[in-house]
Amino acid sequence: MTRQPPTVGSTEAKLERLHAQLADAVATLVTGDDWVRALEFAARFRSRSFNNTLLIWMQHLAAFEQGRVAEPTPTYVAGFRQWRTLGRSVDRGQTGYMIFAPILARFASPTPQIAESWRRLAPREIPSRNDVVRTRLVGVRPAYVWDASQTSGVPIPHVPAPQLLAGEAPQGLWDGLASLVRGHGYTLRIVGSDRDLGGANGMTDYLTRSVAIRGDIDPAARTKTLAHELAHVMLHGPDNADAVLHRGIGEVEAESVALMIGAAQGLDTSGYTIPYVATWARSVDGKTPVEVVQATGERVRTTALTILTELPTLQAGSGDPPGLTREAQRGALQPTAAIPVERLDNVRFASGRRTLAQSAISARDL
Repeated sequence: MTRQPPTVGSTEAKLERLHAQLADAVATLVTGDDWVRALEFAARFRSRSFNNTLLIWMQHLAAFEQGRVAEPTPTYVAGFRQWRTLGRSVDRGQTGYMIFAPILARFASPTPQIAESWRRLAPREIPSRNDVVRTRLVGVRPAYVWDASQTSGVPIPHVPAPQLLAGEAPQGLWDGLASLVRGHGYTLRIVGSDRDLGGANGMTDYLTRSVAIRGDIDPAARTKTLAHELAHVMLHGPDNADAVLHRGIGEVEAESVALMIGAAQGLDTSGYTIPYVATWARSVDGKTPVEVVQATGERVRTTALTILTELPTLQAGSGDPPGLTREAQRGALQPTAAIPVERLDNVRFASGRRTLAQSAISARDL
């Protein structure tokens, strides 16, 4: 019997279900403890977007509660074909976790400064010699990944993880963060105590382009504070077009970046807390708490990933199975039919009383 390809209608239904699940997952992140747990999880799965991280987390927990997996937290996730390239296969009866996957296309233009000059290239089309070529998001589709515990086959290699003593900073982390602060054009100084900083552990001065850290706290706390201030430098400076003006959101973003960096380095973050998320999320005009938390989570993940990529330190895994290359991942997710982005712009998906606009999906969310 010939298998019929998935229809756009069925894909729309799956996307609607994904958005309902995502809205529910984001809406639960209303306390400091929940936010910290989500960030620590995202740090271990930082190769995925914040949205997809939450979807994996929620679906794996449901699988655990149903007795389909042995542990409540996933270890590594990958697509069906990706596991096959690593010598493993999905066990019979195991259901994959549905996530958003981007659909990309190439566009070319001889005059890139003129918006109307861009044209979409056919799959095998060779651009003209003078063309500038860029890749853009043209649609989204549901795709499936499975946790390592849902597969069998060749043993997964053990990857060394950083191990720290209480109060100790990861080796090389302070120097790496300090180098990044200076690379952004800021000076760095150590002060005697919080009395020199008005009671704070650290301070970023955008006018003098300087960062100050108190020196009378243990190396782990001092390094975590430096990560916090680096996040301020990258996210909230006056020369940043995306700088958030709301003080509460800015502080949560900076501390969240520091928590993700610490979690990726094996640094214990349990002693640090995040302000009550719902309080500041509800204070932003024109956006629901779900939309604010979702946008903040992706800004945090993207900034932390940028920092971690540039640090020469031993880090925990990113959620991809060891040995899986980015080349192997392209096109390896279990596909369904695609939906063009322009068809989704006016669609809204509901979950109880909560709604989440499909038009909020962009390439950074996938």
